[in-house]
Amino acid sequence: MIMAKQFILYNLKDDVTEEDFIKFVNEYKGPFIAGLSAVKRYTLTTVKRAMQVKGGPPAPIEPPYKIAAVVDLTSLEDYAKDQQSQAYQEEFLPRFAQYANDVLILQADEFYDKESD
Repeated sequence: MIMAKQFILYNLKDDVTEEDFIKFVNEYKGPFIAGLSAVKRYTLTTVKRAMQVKGGPPAPIEPPYKIAAVVDLTSLEDYAKDQQSQAYQEEFLPRFAQYANDVLILQADEFYDKESD
């Protein structure tokens, strides 16, 4: 079964503390995103390490993003509908913009999924 996913990579604004962001996530952002009809699962992480491959073995680099989110979706089309809602456009986006900087969004269709034994 193909599952749609969205990956969101970003940094916090310079004036935002990690403590304030965690409070925002627990009290507002997490429940809001997880409550959208197209969202099956919402996971938010802090990036601890990054590696890059350029023709040789992976080499450590400074992570370009400090926050990484994974959103499992019913479909990209369903999620696009959720994003057009008044609550998303007029409430969520302005609040999220107070915390996030340098946002990169990747939308994808999963084509392989296997849990380790």
